[in-house]
Amino acid sequence: MNATSVLSSRGVVKKFGGFTALSGIDFDLGPNERVGLIGPNGSGKSTFVNCLTGALPCDAGTIDFGGTDITGMAAWRRARLGLARSFQIPRPFRGLTVRRNIEVPLAFAAGLSDQAQIEAQAEEVLVRVGLAAKSRKAPRSLSQVELRKLELGRALAARPKVLIADEAMAGLSDSEVDEILVLLMQLNDSGIAIVLIEHIMRAVVRFSQRVIVLVAGAKIAEGTPQDVMSHPEVVRAYLGQ
Repeated sequence: MNATSVLSSRGVVKKFGGFTALSGIDFDLGPNERVGLIGPNGSGKSTFVNCLTGALPCDAGTIDFGGTDITGMAAWRRARLGLARSFQIPRPFRGLTVRRNIEVPLAFAAGLSDQAQIEAQAEEVLVRVGLAAKSRKAPRSLSQVELRKLELGRALAARPKVLIADEAMAGLSDSEVDEILVLLMQLNDSGIAIVLIEHIMRAVVRFSQRVIVLVAGAKIAEGTPQDVMSHPEVVRAYLGQ
Protein backbone atom coordinates (compact mmCIF):
# COMPACT_ATOMS: atom_id res chain seq x y z
CA MET A 1 0.00 0.00 0.00
CA ASN A 2 1.13 3.53 -0.78
CA ALA A 3 1.56 5.31 2.56
CA THR A 4 -0.69 8.15 1.41
CA SER A 5 -3.51 5.91 0.08
CA VAL A 6 -6.88 5.50 1.74
CA LEU A 7 -7.77 2.56 -0.53
CA SER A 8 -5.34 0.37 -2.44
CA SER A 9 -5.01 -3.00 -4.13
CA ARG A 10 -2.02 -5.07 -5.13
CA GLY A 11 -2.12 -7.84 -7.70
CA VAL A 12 -5.88 -8.39 -7.58
CA VAL A 13 -6.92 -11.39 -9.68
CA LYS A 14 -10.46 -12.63 -10.31
CA LYS A 15 -11.35 -15.68 -12.38
CA PHE A 16 -14.67 -17.14 -13.43
CA GLY A 17 -13.88 -20.72 -14.37
CA GLY A 18 -11.25 -20.55 -17.09
CA PHE A 19 -11.88 -16.86 -17.78
CA THR A 20 -9.61 -14.30 -16.11
CA ALA A 21 -11.67 -11.15 -15.48
CA LEU A 22 -8.92 -9.30 -13.61
CA SER A 23 -5.23 -10.01 -14.10
CA GLY A 24 -3.20 -8.44 -11.29
CA ILE A 25 -4.67 -4.98 -10.73
CA ASP A 26 -2.68 -2.46 -8.70
CA PHE A 27 -4.66 0.57 -7.57
CA ASP A 28 -4.24 3.53 -5.21
CA LEU A 29 -6.73 6.18 -4.11
CA GLY A 30 -5.49 9.12 -2.08
CA PRO A 31 -7.47 10.88 0.66
CA ASN A 32 -10.07 13.23 -0.89
CA GLU A 33 -8.92 12.27 -4.41
CA ARG A 34 -11.21 12.08 -7.47
CA VAL A 35 -10.37 9.15 -9.75
CA GLY A 36 -12.15 8.10 -12.94
CA LEU A 37 -12.21 4.38 -13.78
CA ILE A 38 -13.03 3.78 -17.44
CA GLY A 39 -12.93 1.05 -20.04
CA PRO A 40 -15.14 -0.61 -22.64
CA ASN A 41 -17.96 -2.94 -21.63
CA GLY A 42 -16.51 -6.20 -20.32
CA SER A 43 -13.21 -4.61 -19.33
CA GLY A 44 -13.50 -5.67 -15.67
CA LYS A 45 -14.56 -2.38 -14.05
CA SER A 46 -17.58 -3.76 -12.19
CA THR A 47 -15.72 -6.93 -11.23
CA PHE A 48 -12.92 -4.84 -9.77
CA VAL A 49 -15.38 -2.71 -7.80
CA ASN A 50 -17.09 -5.86 -6.54
CA CYS A 51 -13.73 -7.14 -5.32
CA LEU A 52 -12.91 -3.82 -3.64
CA THR A 53 -16.26 -3.66 -1.84
CA GLY A 54 -16.50 -7.33 -0.90
CA ALA A 55 -19.31 -8.44 -3.20
CA LEU A 56 -16.83 -10.86 -4.80
CA PRO A 57 -13.79 -12.57 -3.25
CA CYS A 58 -10.39 -12.09 -4.87
CA ASP A 59 -8.62 -15.17 -6.20
CA ALA A 60 -5.26 -13.51 -5.56
CA GLY A 61 -3.89 -10.18 -4.35
CA THR A 62 -4.63 -7.90 -1.41
CA ILE A 63 -6.88 -4.91 -0.68
CA ASP A 64 -6.09 -2.34 1.99
CA PHE A 65 -8.39 0.32 3.40
CA GLY A 66 -6.90 2.98 5.66
CA GLY A 67 -4.12 0.67 6.84
CA THR A 68 -6.41 -2.33 7.42
CA ASP A 69 -6.18 -5.46 5.27
CA ILE A 70 -9.78 -5.98 4.13
CA THR A 71 -9.07 -8.66 1.51
CA GLY A 72 -11.20 -11.31 3.22
CA MET A 73 -13.58 -8.97 5.03
CA ALA A 74 -17.35 -9.15 4.55
CA ALA A 75 -18.96 -6.36 2.51
CA TRP A 76 -20.95 -4.99 5.45
CA ARG A 77 -17.80 -4.70 7.55
CA ARG A 78 -16.09 -2.75 4.76
CA ALA A 79 -19.11 -0.44 4.69
CA ARG A 80 -18.84 0.08 8.43
CA LEU A 81 -15.20 1.11 7.95
CA GLY A 82 -16.28 3.78 5.45
CA LEU A 83 -16.15 2.13 2.02
CA ALA A 84 -19.47 2.77 0.23
CA ARG A 85 -20.77 2.38 -3.29
CA SER A 86 -23.73 3.37 -5.39
CA PHE A 87 -25.15 1.11 -8.08
CA GLN A 88 -25.70 1.67 -11.79
CA ILE A 89 -29.38 0.70 -11.55
CA PRO A 90 -31.08 2.32 -8.53
CA ARG A 91 -33.05 -0.23 -6.51
CA PRO A 92 -34.65 1.68 -3.65
CA PHE A 93 -36.96 0.03 -1.15
CA ARG A 94 -40.12 0.85 -3.07
CA GLY A 95 -42.40 0.21 -0.09
CA LEU A 96 -40.61 2.84 2.01
CA THR A 97 -40.59 6.62 1.75
CA VAL A 98 -37.56 8.46 0.43
CA ARG A 99 -36.52 9.35 3.99
CA ARG A 100 -36.92 5.76 5.18
CA ASN A 101 -34.66 4.67 2.33
CA ILE A 102 -31.95 6.84 3.88
CA GLU A 103 -32.68 5.66 7.42
CA VAL A 104 -32.00 2.01 6.58
CA PRO A 105 -28.27 2.47 5.77
CA LEU A 106 -27.92 4.89 8.68
CA ALA A 107 -29.00 2.06 10.98
CA PHE A 108 -27.31 -0.90 9.30
CA ALA A 109 -24.24 0.57 7.57
CA ALA A 110 -23.45 3.55 9.81
CA GLY A 111 -24.54 1.60 12.90
CA LEU A 112 -26.79 4.24 14.49
CA SER A 113 -29.40 3.02 16.97
CA ASP A 114 -31.09 6.15 18.34
CA GLN A 115 -34.21 6.74 16.23
CA ALA A 116 -34.25 10.51 16.74
CA GLN A 117 -30.64 10.71 15.60
CA ILE A 118 -31.37 8.50 12.59
CA GLU A 119 -34.29 10.69 11.54
CA ALA A 120 -32.32 13.91 11.98
CA GLN A 121 -29.34 12.61 10.00
CA ALA A 122 -31.61 11.25 7.28
CA GLU A 123 -33.00 14.75 6.79
CA GLU A 124 -29.44 16.13 6.65
CA VAL A 125 -28.52 13.63 3.94
CA LEU A 126 -31.64 14.51 1.93
CA VAL A 127 -30.71 18.19 2.11
CA ARG A 128 -27.20 17.39 0.84
CA VAL A 129 -28.50 15.46 -2.17
CA GLY A 130 -31.31 17.89 -2.93
CA LEU A 131 -34.25 15.66 -2.00
CA ALA A 132 -35.49 17.29 1.21
CA ALA A 133 -38.77 18.29 -0.46
CA LYS A 134 -39.35 14.64 -1.45
CA SER A 135 -38.75 13.24 2.05
CA ARG A 136 -42.21 11.73 2.51
CA LYS A 137 -42.71 10.70 -1.11
CA ALA A 138 -42.49 7.17 -2.47
CA PRO A 139 -39.52 6.37 -4.75
CA ARG A 140 -41.92 5.68 -7.63
CA SER A 141 -42.74 9.41 -7.70
CA LEU A 142 -39.11 10.40 -8.35
CA SER A 143 -37.64 11.34 -11.72
CA GLN A 144 -34.65 9.43 -13.09
CA VAL A 145 -32.15 12.03 -11.86
CA GLU A 146 -33.85 12.10 -8.45
CA LEU A 147 -33.52 8.31 -8.22
CA ARG A 148 -29.79 8.72 -8.90
CA LYS A 149 -29.60 11.29 -6.11
CA LEU A 150 -31.43 8.91 -3.77
CA GLU A 151 -28.95 6.16 -4.67
CA LEU A 152 -26.05 8.50 -3.84
CA GLY A 153 -27.85 9.54 -0.65
CA ARG A 154 -28.13 5.93 0.47
CA ALA A 155 -24.39 5.52 -0.05
CA LEU A 156 -23.73 8.81 1.73
CA ALA A 157 -25.76 7.64 4.73
CA ALA A 158 -23.06 5.04 5.39
CA ARG A 159 -20.73 7.95 6.31
CA PRO A 160 -18.10 6.95 3.76
CA LYS A 161 -14.48 7.96 3.58
CA VAL A 162 -14.52 6.52 0.06
CA LEU A 163 -17.48 6.48 -2.35
CA ILE A 164 -17.47 4.38 -5.51
CA ALA A 165 -20.07 5.81 -7.90
CA ASP A 166 -20.95 3.21 -10.53
CA GLU A 167 -22.37 4.92 -13.64
CA ALA A 168 -24.38 7.43 -11.62
CA MET A 169 -25.14 9.40 -14.81
CA ALA A 170 -26.18 6.64 -17.21
CA GLY A 171 -29.26 7.56 -19.23
CA LEU A 172 -29.43 11.16 -17.99
CA SER A 173 -29.72 14.31 -20.09
CA ASP A 174 -26.81 16.75 -20.34
CA SER A 175 -28.31 19.06 -17.71
CA GLU A 176 -28.98 16.11 -15.38
CA VAL A 177 -25.41 14.89 -15.83
CA ASP A 178 -24.28 18.35 -14.72
CA GLU A 179 -26.53 18.11 -11.63
CA ILE A 180 -24.90 14.82 -10.58
CA LEU A 181 -21.43 16.22 -11.29
CA VAL A 182 -22.11 19.20 -9.03
CA LEU A 183 -23.36 16.85 -6.29
CA LEU A 184 -20.29 14.60 -6.55
CA MET A 185 -18.00 17.64 -6.44
CA GLN A 186 -19.77 18.83 -3.28
CA LEU A 187 -19.37 15.42 -1.66
CA ASN A 188 -15.69 15.43 -2.56
CA ASP A 189 -15.32 18.94 -1.13
CA SER A 190 -16.70 17.59 2.16
CA GLY A 191 -13.75 15.19 2.40
CA ILE A 192 -14.95 12.04 0.62
CA ALA A 193 -12.58 10.39 -1.86
CA ILE A 194 -14.53 9.31 -4.95
CA VAL A 195 -14.01 6.71 -7.66
CA LEU A 196 -16.23 7.48 -10.67
CA ILE A 197 -17.03 4.67 -13.10
CA GLU A 198 -18.55 6.27 -16.15
CA HIS A 199 -18.90 6.07 -19.94
CA ILE A 200 -19.77 9.76 -20.39
CA MET A 201 -16.32 11.04 -21.21
CA ARG A 202 -16.97 14.76 -20.75
CA ALA A 203 -18.09 13.97 -17.19
CA VAL A 204 -15.00 11.84 -16.53
CA VAL A 205 -12.66 14.54 -17.85
CA ARG A 206 -14.37 17.30 -15.90
CA PHE A 207 -14.55 15.36 -12.65
CA SER A 208 -11.35 13.35 -12.44
CA GLN A 209 -7.97 14.39 -11.17
CA ARG A 210 -6.62 11.05 -12.39
CA VAL A 211 -8.01 8.44 -14.78
CA ILE A 212 -7.36 4.68 -14.81
CA VAL A 213 -8.20 2.59 -17.89
CA LEU A 214 -9.01 -1.13 -17.79
CA VAL A 215 -9.17 -3.25 -20.94
CA ALA A 216 -9.72 -7.03 -20.88
CA GLY A 217 -9.05 -7.17 -17.14
CA ALA A 218 -5.72 -5.33 -17.28
CA LYS A 219 -4.74 -1.74 -16.49
CA ILE A 220 -3.43 -0.22 -19.72
CA ALA A 221 -3.12 3.46 -18.79
CA GLU A 222 -3.16 5.82 -15.82
CA GLY A 223 -2.63 9.57 -15.57
CA THR A 224 -4.30 12.94 -15.95
CA PRO A 225 -7.49 12.96 -18.08
CA GLN A 226 -5.70 14.83 -20.85
CA ASP A 227 -2.77 12.41 -20.95
CA VAL A 228 -4.96 9.30 -20.80
CA MET A 229 -7.35 10.46 -23.53
CA SER A 230 -4.43 10.91 -25.92
CA HIS A 231 -2.76 7.59 -25.02
CA PRO A 232 -2.51 5.47 -28.20
CA GLU A 233 -3.74 2.26 -26.52
CA VAL A 234 -6.72 4.07 -25.01
CA VAL A 235 -7.64 5.67 -28.33
CA ARG A 236 -7.43 2.28 -30.01
CA ALA A 237 -9.07 0.11 -27.36
CA TYR A 238 -11.57 2.43 -25.75
CA LEU A 239 -12.44 5.05 -28.34
CA GLY A 240 -12.44 2.56 -31.20
CA GLN A 241 -9.75 3.99 -33.44
